[in-house]
Amino acid sequence: QVQLVESGGGLVQAGGSLRLSCTASGSIFRVTAMGWYRQAPGKQRELVATMPSGGTTIYADSVKGRFTISRDNAKNTVLLQMDSLKPEDTAVYYCTSRITTPVGGFRDYWGQGTQVTVSS
Repeated sequence: QVQLVESGGGLVQAGGSLRLSCTASGSIFRVTAMGWYRQAPGKQRELVATMPSGGTTIYADSVKGRFTISRDNAKNTVLLQMDSLKPEDTAVYYCTSRITTPVGGFRDYWGQGTQVTVSS
């Protein structure tokens, strides 16, 4: 059993900052990519940032220069530092991770989501 637990969402004024954290736990052999998606009301879920192990970090154009993704591989944790927040960043943010379990094979796991609300 694998779980992704997120924390750090909340309400902030435009121009403010928040930091999201997500930790994977359970029956884990290897964690490859970790990242964040978001879904605003009435919109499709979209990529925010992803960080493959040993690969190139990818950011959505809308967050480049404002958001920073980082990982602590020893703790199976991914962070999302969000600065200069805008009302349009308001969404539920989901952590995702591609995990290989000891029994073999891999799949993408998702967290439960954390609400980020940016007031104008």
